[in-house]
Amino acid sequence: VQLQACGGGLVQAGGSLRLSCGASGGTFSTYSVAWFRQAPGKEREFVAASALQNMRSYYDDSVKGRFAISRDKAKNTVDLQMNSLKPGDTAVYFCAAGRPIISTITSSSAYYYWGQGTQVTVSS
Repeated sequence: VQLQACGGGLVQAGGSLRLSCGASGGTFSTYSVAWFRQAPGKEREFVAASALQNMRSYYDDSVKGRFAISRDKAKNTVDLQMNSLKPGDTAVYFCAAGRPIISTITSSSAYYYWGQGTQVTVSS
C-alpha cells in the first residue's frame, strides 16, 4: 500500500488547512489510519487516528477541539481538518496506516505504511 499526503501549505495563525491522505494498492477500510507530525529538531509525534476496530477517533490533547480526522470511503482518503492553527502546529505531517491494537494507536511503531509527508507552516 502506498500513501500520499497532500494539502499542506503556509497559513496565518487562526487559519485552517485540510490535509488529505490517499492510498493506492489497498483500501483504508481495512486499516486504522493516523496522522503524525514532526517539527524541526523534534521527534515525530501523534496527532490523530481513526481506529478500524471501533471507528472512533483519537486525538492528542494539543489538537483536541481544533483538528478532526475523517474517512471518505468513496474517495479512499483520510482527511485531517485543521482549524484555529497555531505556530506550534508547524511541522511536516505524515499519514500512516496499520492495524494497531487500541492501546498502541498513538505509537508510530504500530503503523507499517507511511506517506511522504506534507509541510504545514503557521505564521504568527
